[in-house]
Amino acid sequence: MATAMKKFEYSIRDQTGKLQKGEIEAPSEAAVAQRLRSMGVAPLSVTEVKTSGLKMEIKIPGFSDRISLKDIAIFARQLATMISAGLSLIRALSILAEQTENAALARIVQELRGDVESGRSLSAALGRHADAFPPLMINMVRAGEVGGFLDNVLQNVAKNFESEVRLRGKVKSAMTYPVVVFIFAILAVIGMLLFIVPTFQKMFETLGGALPPLTQFLVGMSAALKIGILPLIIVAVVGSSLWRKNKNRRGFRAKVEPLYLKVPVFGPLMQKIALARFTRNLGAMLRAGVPILHSLDIVGEASGNIVVEDAARDVRESVRTGNSLAGPLSEHPIFPAMVVQMMAVGEDTGALDAMLDKIADFYDEEIEATTEQLTSLIEPIMIALLGGIVGFMVIALYMPIFSVFDIVK
Repeated sequence: MATAMKKFEYSIRDQTGKLQKGEIEAPSEAAVAQRLRSMGVAPLSVTEVKTSGLKMEIKIPGFSDRISLKDIAIFARQLATMISAGLSLIRALSILAEQTENAALARIVQELRGDVESGRSLSAALGRHADAFPPLMINMVRAGEVGGFLDNVLQNVAKNFESEVRLRGKVKSAMTYPVVVFIFAILAVIGMLLFIVPTFQKMFETLGGALPPLTQFLVGMSAALKIGILPLIIVAVVGSSLWRKNKNRRGFRAKVEPLYLKVPVFGPLMQKIALARFTRNLGAMLRAGVPILHSLDIVGEASGNIVVEDAARDVRESVRTGNSLAGPLSEHPIFPAMVVQMMAVGEDTGALDAMLDKIADFYDEEIEATTEQLTSLIEPIMIALLGGIVGFMVIALYMPIFSVFDIVK
């Protein structure tokens, strides 16, 4: 019979004498102490964490094993802290494998520890899990290993990913409300057309007389939806399947993603997001010592838009032939003159990485301001739209009743 696992909090002192705390799962306190001693550290205290029913973790199949960018950022931050504190890489990975909450990431960290123990470098071990760790992280870690400043590189990786997580959070918070309202509006309209309008239609037939044009239009929509609901569902399922299959193909992206930038209101926001990613990632990689040609390949793909990716490829060819970095960017409209000029100044002064960070910070502020404006603008628009749709349907349904009153009179 399997022994139940419990969660324990522990405190230890590392080789430099600093106090370190963490959490670990084990069947008993003795097992925790034995495991910590096997890592070469002596536990100062081990305390069981009591978990109430309200705080129990709920795991949903298919979602709990997903490794998010936030998980990677936390992993990089914790690993950098442990290495800076004097722990060996193997010991740090052993601790992280025990206390990482994401089960899928914990398994990967355990494999990383085994690869490092067998003689592989950390970057090579990360490269074996390219589906979990972004190329940006793998290449920055490789540069840190070569330069002997792995802890600094990991801190930069964590800072970069944490900024990306905040950026995604801002965009999601701005888009959640309109998407939810739009979905509810669609469901409300479908529900009324399928269930409420037919009930009123039967009542109208018993009353006799001609229906007003608005009511006839509504009844026609209800009849059409009854016939077309199944084909619409099939088209939606097939369309979503084709989208998932083709959304990462270069030919498909080359046709669709430039259109994103032309969408009113949302196009400029997407441009700012792509520029923030490009400048932040490029600055981080240059600071880590990654060769600029290789950096441009990676940051172009990480920008999330093929227009920026093509621009990065042109810049790469320019740098390969000995020309400037900022020059070719002026030929691509997605890069404003301000970005090109600031990058040119950074090249001339030898502080390109710092200038790229300033550009990224500027666009982060712009994105935050834009998302706040969108939220304040979209909320009343969506409320008015939903109210207008429901109001139209209610008026169309009650107009025949008013005409019956006229007949009675």
